[in-house]
Amino acid sequence: MAIQKVKQSVFSIGVKHWDRRLFDELIPLPDGTTYNSYLVEGSDKTALIDTVDPENLNTLFDNLTNHGVSKIDYIIANHAEQDHSGGIPAILAKYPESKVVTNEKCKNMLIDLLKIPDNKFIVIKDEETLLLGDKTLQFFLTPWVHWPETMVTYLQEERILFSCDFLGSHYVSSELFVKDEAKVYASAKRYYAEIMMPFRRNIIKHLEKLKDIGIDMIAPSHGQIYDNPKFILDAYKDWTSENVKNEVVIPYVSMHGSTQRMVEYLTDALIKRDIVVKPFNLTVTDIGELAIELVDAATIVIASPTVLAGPHPSVAYAAFLANMLKPKAKYATIIGSYGWGGKMIERIVGMLGNLKVELLSTVLVKGFPEENDFHALNDLADEILERHKSLNL
Repeated sequence: MAIQKVKQSVFSIGVKHWDRRLFDELIPLPDGTTYNSYLVEGSDKTALIDTVDPENLNTLFDNLTNHGVSKIDYIIANHAEQDHSGGIPAILAKYPESKVVTNEKCKNMLIDLLKIPDNKFIVIKDEETLLLGDKTLQFFLTPWVHWPETMVTYLQEERILFSCDFLGSHYVSSELFVKDEAKVYASAKRYYAEIMMPFRRNIIKHLEKLKDIGIDMIAPSHGQIYDNPKFILDAYKDWTSENVKNEVVIPYVSMHGSTQRMVEYLTDALIKRDIVVKPFNLTVTDIGELAIELVDAATIVIASPTVLAGPHPSVAYAAFLANMLKPKAKYATIIGSYGWGGKMIERIVGMLGNLKVELLSTVLVKGFPEENDFHALNDLADEILERHKSLNL
């Protein structure tokens, strides 16, 4: 990756991973990702803000060498997760005079994860500053975005917020700054949905904390730099708000057509009532796409056949995912089918304890749905419509 100039004496020297397609062995990456590392050169001291995934250290070292970096005074660790911190031991070995600057929680995690010696750390507190000569770094603790030790770094003179995972996106481009806002919005929303959404209430607090510092650029550790920071800040304010949309998300699996027919019928019934419906066949769905739609939906309808007295495993996974991501949906229900019995509905309900939702009428059908079952689905569509109207959607 070529070294790219951010502003005077500030450079992006990290890695573009064009073809990575899975993150943490969990998250699909349709647009690849970046591991952004930033070099800030003050008149007296030089700071490296975050490192890169250890597998890509050679690129980071090449960039440092090509830029003529002979000394790094400070390695700023905004976050202990290894795709940002994993290169710290190698940087310390190459630049032994360096000190790792971070908060107390992050220090302890880096010692546990990377076995960095205690004497290599400088521990900072919330809103403390570090002078590089003519440049000043200020640190703001942002715990639980998305780990307990996270923080952001603010370059006062240039008004750049180095936000690490916060406000980022798994998106790679040769362009340093965001140009295609529509494309980046989609990638950033996926990133928020998959990673940040469970910590929505903490994010609200941190956005409030940062709102008055004066930000001209946001430089995250994944994705492009926002030279129009209002774009991503406004998006986050919307995603983290209590506002939901007139939308129903239906994750489903059908083994022999019964549940499929129910989903199709309910989808049509909701469309007739001017409700946006987004069904997801879990056997072919990119789970990240489902997570994106969970951000705004007012209602979640989980649809499953009964397998060994419980839900289909793919549906159980989707229910587990929704419970883990804690979307702001207001309503949920379950529809599906069975052959001889079981406790499919009860088991799914038991998996949704984190969701602050009202449970609407469920519809469970023995075998293939009949006319009275379709009446029940129409009644459910009416119930969803009335609930959405009560929210002025």
